[in-house]
Amino acid sequence: MSDTDTTSTTLGTVLLDALVDHGARALFGIPGDFVLPLFREHRRWGRLPLFGLTHEPAVGFAADGAARIGGGLGVAIVTWGAGALNLVNPVANAWAEKTPLVVVSGAPGVRERGRLLLHHQVKAYDSQARVLAELTADQAVLDDPRTAPAAIARVLRTCLEASRPVYLEVPRDLVTAPCEPVVALPPSPWSEGDVRAAAERARERLAGARRPVLLVDVEVRRFGLEARVAALAERCGIPVVTTFSGRGLLAGHPRLVGTWLGVAGDAAIDALVRESDAVLGLGVLHADVNLGTTAGLDAARLIDARDGVVAFGDEPALPAPLGPFLDALLAATEGVSCPTERDLPRPAAASELARDGAAVTSDDVTTAVNALFARVGTMPVVSDVGDCLFAAGQIRAAELLAPSYYATMGYAMPAALGVTAATGRRAMVFVGDGAFQMTGTELVIAGANGWDPIVVVFDNGGWEMVRCFDPDAATSHDLPNVDFAAFAVALGARGHVVRTRAELGAALDAAHAERGRAHVLHVRLAPGTASVGLRRFTAALQGRK
Repeated sequence: MSDTDTTSTTLGTVLLDALVDHGARALFGIPGDFVLPLFREHRRWGRLPLFGLTHEPAVGFAADGAARIGGGLGVAIVTWGAGALNLVNPVANAWAEKTPLVVVSGAPGVRERGRLLLHHQVKAYDSQARVLAELTADQAVLDDPRTAPAAIARVLRTCLEASRPVYLEVPRDLVTAPCEPVVALPPSPWSEGDVRAAAERARERLAGARRPVLLVDVEVRRFGLEARVAALAERCGIPVVTTFSGRGLLAGHPRLVGTWLGVAGDAAIDALVRESDAVLGLGVLHADVNLGTTAGLDAARLIDARDGVVAFGDEPALPAPLGPFLDALLAATEGVSCPTERDLPRPAAASELARDGAAVTSDDVTTAVNALFARVGTMPVVSDVGDCLFAAGQIRAAELLAPSYYATMGYAMPAALGVTAATGRRAMVFVGDGAFQMTGTELVIAGANGWDPIVVVFDNGGWEMVRCFDPDAATSHDLPNVDFAAFAVALGARGHVVRTRAELGAALDAAHAERGRAHVLHVRLAPGTASVGLRRFTAALQGRK
């Protein structure tokens, strides 16, 4: 069968249908010869748009952002070799950050292999598949239309249940081959007895505690469990803190105290967690950025529900997926009396920005955005890594998407476009000057699709987070001086130069007032300045306080 043949049900359309049926709400990709047959099938199929971006890493980050904002799959469709291997870093980010990302790679036809070296080939034909197998939870090469439906169903179930990236490879000469539809698999089996036992043991620990705390992180967001966590906090009267990676969960909820960063964060929140006699951790990444640069919590006080098991200190862990465990715990805590109310740390009320001629700082950006959100409502905040991330961590009652653990750069711009593509919502982007130079060209894609992110570029003339760790490096961490406002205009966006607090307030007001066009606020910060959060965090990592 040739690439131009079509049938009512082809391998290509079966795969695209399965992606939608498993929760994909937008597709992202870049064409290339080995994936062109799948692009043609997509045009004929038409159930979801396929958004092109300027570079494969941006494709991966956009798909990641789409998956994170509301659950379901993120989908990146690229060509073989030079395309898919460009996705290695976004796929690694998705693995580390537990994002359900599906990489779909076109590939040489089955009849092309073994004759000559094929362009884009590296060492061997399967080098790409072996590289991505190291970074994904499941993989399948769809080289037989008879077995493809079962393989697709298995891989997509793994993606959703593990909340990890997966890999599917489609030979270009089979895209239009007749194929049976994909039948979604039921959830993987789990023991109701083990889940009930884990819930009962957790209930006993919480009921016997005088100062319990809920510590929530990424799995709560990935598996759509916020409502159940909120119900548990309300029923048992337990205060909730998020990790840094979980920032934005339960935004605005009355039991939410704030974000715990250990000794690198708020001292009152650190004391609340460390003095607790029962910490229920839900989906927590045990990483330095989440646990405040310390070795973590005392295992004897931690109920640790993550990665499909619930652990109770040195006791044997019980297999229990997080969703069923929370359901069982809610049932087990029916009628449990609330702990004695105690004074809890509460953030101060949002303050207004002083709109004067003082030089603008990172902390001023936080103040201004908090004040804007208090007046007009929140937007999803998508942040890159560096000083901007610590500023974003101080934004209240807003969803936050960021590679806070894996800490890759260049994430925020394309991920924000993924947020809008999947939900139609406008995003607020926090990005440093270094990361904006990596993926700022995605403004072209924003303009082409009528997307209107508000992009705040934190420009301190260098790699400020690196400077904090290496302050004696003189100018080696400096970056070239770029007029990002003019750059934005050249790419079809509005550009604003911000040097003072008055200019910052005016630029934010103007950006919020105009819909349908991206706005870039080029915030010129004095080199060597950093947010309070970044200074505190780097001091903690280096053993300074």
